[in-house]
Amino acid sequence: MNERKRIFLCLARMSEAGLEEQYVREAFETHWVAPLGPNVDAFEALLDHYVGCGKKTVALSSGTAAVHLALIACGVCPGDEVIVQSFTFCASSNPVSYLGATPVFVDSEPHSWNMDPALLEAAIEDRIRQTGRKPKAIVPVALYGMPYNLPEIMKIAVKYGIPVIEDAAEGFGSRFNGQVLGTFGDYGILSFNGNKMITTSGGGALICPDDKTHHDIMFYATQAREAYPYYHHEQIGYNYRMSNICAGIGRGQMTVLEDHIAHHKHINKLYKSLLGGVDGITVHENPSEEYDSNFWLTNILLDSDLHVAGEGEAYQATVVACVGGAGNVLHTPDDLHTDCEPNPNVEAMRIFLDKNEIEARPLWKPMHKQPVFANCPAYTNGVSESLFKRGLCLPSGPYVSEDDVRYIVSCIKNALTV
Repeated sequence: MNERKRIFLCLARMSEAGLEEQYVREAFETHWVAPLGPNVDAFEALLDHYVGCGKKTVALSSGTAAVHLALIACGVCPGDEVIVQSFTFCASSNPVSYLGATPVFVDSEPHSWNMDPALLEAAIEDRIRQTGRKPKAIVPVALYGMPYNLPEIMKIAVKYGIPVIEDAAEGFGSRFNGQVLGTFGDYGILSFNGNKMITTSGGGALICPDDKTHHDIMFYATQAREAYPYYHHEQIGYNYRMSNICAGIGRGQMTVLEDHIAHHKHINKLYKSLLGGVDGITVHENPSEEYDSNFWLTNILLDSDLHVAGEGEAYQATVVACVGGAGNVLHTPDDLHTDCEPNPNVEAMRIFLDKNEIEARPLWKPMHKQPVFANCPAYTNGVSESLFKRGLCLPSGPYVSEDDVRYIVSCIKNALTV
């Protein structure tokens, strides 16, 4: 095979005008290199305008920091419980543990892959019976950019008087009935990590409901300093504000957000078209017209009886790096298997694509199947486990061209055996 470039899952692209570099250079020239400054103010103003609905945003060091501060704002304390979607990345649930609270995991519905409203209500009722208290918050997640079932989730939240923290870290630019995700609930989470729809290199934001809450979040994000001529603290604070340097990158990135969203949607349509006639492979898509995913990543499901070249050798060797990087800081496992893993044909497809310079990854492993959360309550229906066993994420970022998609699909077809 001819030598070609490595095709990565999702990498950020800078604006053609080079505004990111301009704003960062201005920050250095004016010595604004702290977690405040003109870029931070300007970036937050752009975010406020984009999300609309009179909401206010606070630019932060990460989306995880935004989850943490939202939980604090909801009054989550040690001993409390928080309902979290199980089918997601660990950043949605780890901050619950930071606060000494317990995540209660709720499984997914099959069409959106996100939190199942029926299971959500069953979990709330059962936690009230079990503990005598209702959970302190509900955290649905826009998995791979797909909106969650907002009408039903919000109706249940209002019925029980539980605040909603929308984790739209993967869903910046996704909409439900035309409204931006992160603006329906009490709080909304955004992420600007290096692989998201836009990037600040690393960073996130918290969408707040009003000016007072915005002020309170800002207070906690800047080490909770009281108004004295010296450092005086009456509450625990956090060093969570975004730097003026990162915000400068974000300002430039906001100019290409709509282009990035359009590109991701176009790539998704191309995958669907090219894989449409392939038996045993399904591309995830919007469940109905109300759903408008940014398609941060395009995902496929492989039927369990689909044969892929090399599946007999799947899981025969230890991987040499963490999924998604992590600077090769990983623990070498004692066993090549866990009790919940992708099917052999999915792992074989991942390996086949990797050998052809294509980065593909399994779907998120459900949190209720993670050993670190083994003792947490979970309300399951088998959906997320089934999806995890059958699914792969395909390259979808701004650097992925139409020719790249055609090459990827041709490799997928070449991997299939009769």
